[in-house]
Amino acid sequence: MNFSVDQLTSVEGWANLLIPYGLKLLGAIAIFVIGRWIAALLVKVFRKSLDRAKVDDTVTSFLGTVAYIVLMAFVVIAALGQLGVKTTAAAAIIGGMALALGLSLQGQISAVAAGVLLIFFRPFKKGDFVQAAGQYGTVEHVSLVNTLLVTTNNQEITIPNNQVWNSAITNFSARDTRRMDLTVSISLAADVDRAKAVLQEIADGDERTLSEPAPAILVNAITDSSVDILFRPWFPRVEFWGAYWDIVERIKKRFDEEGIDFAHQRRFIELRGGGEDKAA
Repeated sequence: MNFSVDQLTSVEGWANLLIPYGLKLLGAIAIFVIGRWIAALLVKVFRKSLDRAKVDDTVTSFLGTVAYIVLMAFVVIAALGQLGVKTTAAAAIIGGMALALGLSLQGQISAVAAGVLLIFFRPFKKGDFVQAAGQYGTVEHVSLVNTLLVTTNNQEITIPNNQVWNSAITNFSARDTRRMDLTVSISLAADVDRAKAVLQEIADGDERTLSEPAPAILVNAITDSSVDILFRPWFPRVEFWGAYWDIVERIKKRFDEEGIDFAHQRRFIELRGGGEDKAA
């Protein structure tokens, strides 16, 4: 539409120029606002359906985020179309912006890719106690970018997902049972058979100890100052740490009562004279 100089200098001319574009702008804003509301509503319904299907919280969060991003991309393109921007051009612009953003955020994209792998392969889930990227903690949340762990002293550790995925992951909550691995070192003069019998009594006397697999009590090594006995009872995972602390204390008390000496570290000191031999 062409306007003369007189039209551009008159109020009516400006009104004829601005009103059509103002209406388009209002329409674009309305499309964006309403579209965002509809997208949020659809994602909410989608999340609830996943919850009813008892899908893991981590997967639900990830799929909900992806769905919202896709829906909002359509909303933005529709709003730009209302302004007169061709949708093909808008898609090209968005694609170019995504490419530029991707090049500048390669590290973050790597974390996102690792987050997708963590979410779908699920080496752990929310509530599991794990060791990941050298850190210990309970999994609180896994997002597209990072994993949040809560330590036993209630501190939060945020780890980028690419560091988690590229490291060895130990999931202490994956199995229902755990084995306690203790090495009890007694003196060379102590009665090995009695020490093994006392350890068996301690295992049998704790109701948390599993009978299957049976506790392993084996002489593992004899050094110059000790006899090392492996003590390996099994426990339900949820009972492990309570049993661990109780049993360590019981071993100390029972061995003292039975007169079984623990090994003591021995040090040998060699003394050399400082004088020189003299020839006769």
